[in-house]
Amino acid sequence: MDIRSLRYFLAVAREENMTRAAELLHVTQPTLSKALKGLEEELGKKLFTRKSFSIRLTDEGMLLRDRAEDLVAMADKIEHEFTALDDITGGDLYFGLAESYQIRYLAREISRFKAAYPGLNYHITSGDTEQVTEKLDKGLLDFAVICSELPDPRKYDYITFPEKDRWGAVMSTDHTLSGKDVLTVDDLAGHPLFCSEQSWNREISEWAGDRAGELRLEGSFRLSYNGSMFALEGLGILLTFEHLVDCSEGSGLVFRPLYPVKETGFYLIWSKHQTFTPIAERFLAQVTKSFSEH
Repeated sequence: MDIRSLRYFLAVAREENMTRAAELLHVTQPTLSKALKGLEEELGKKLFTRKSFSIRLTDEGMLLRDRAEDLVAMADKIEHEFTALDDITGGDLYFGLAESYQIRYLAREISRFKAAYPGLNYHITSGDTEQVTEKLDKGLLDFAVICSELPDPRKYDYITFPEKDRWGAVMSTDHTLSGKDVLTVDDLAGHPLFCSEQSWNREISEWAGDRAGELRLEGSFRLSYNGSMFALEGLGILLTFEHLVDCSEGSGLVFRPLYPVKETGFYLIWSKHQTFTPIAERFLAQVTKSFSEH
């Protein structure tokens, strides 16, 4: 199984059409068909079901797609890393980012760094802490930005962002709790709540303590914006970080901090004993210096 065959496979899986995939890959359709047939023979599994005008993945094909995406991404990353070894003006950096208003600090550093190294190419993937650390552990990222308690020192080195994220509740302006200055477990008990599943099981559970069972999760959202739309329609209260959702006048939403105050740290992390490219080493040195001055 070679990387080229996996690239061919992913193109067909994405386009669901052999002709379009062949055009995008700049190969003939017989060449593409032969490569896919060879892949199926090598794996001993049927990867596609072919219809008159489309191609669909089998269950085995969907499994290969998930694995192939990581393998091809890793191959691209390795190629970029070796290409950049002799490039003193640029290279590639790969980031996985959790949600926080503090991303502005990272964006500022990337902007400064790109001005000094105009050949820099940076690649961003977003997700919650679990999603981005999974990609970091697979070697698909150089750095991940996570919100959590202290990162596991057995697995990661890290830099702490200048601030912490404050937890609170986002609700419609006409909600019965919108007039309160802060919200407690007593206030939230009995109301339908929205939160990411990860944060519900960690930060919110820790904040509520032995009263966590009194809180009811109505639905889980990985993206705060989506949760805020449900809150806007009066379907419940979104528990999230401050500044992630527009709660300005006229938005129809308000943010109220939790009490006792609950804050979560934000960290730039990388795998322990990771070998960096020259451009990644320079970026890390800049961020370390800049964050230490805040």
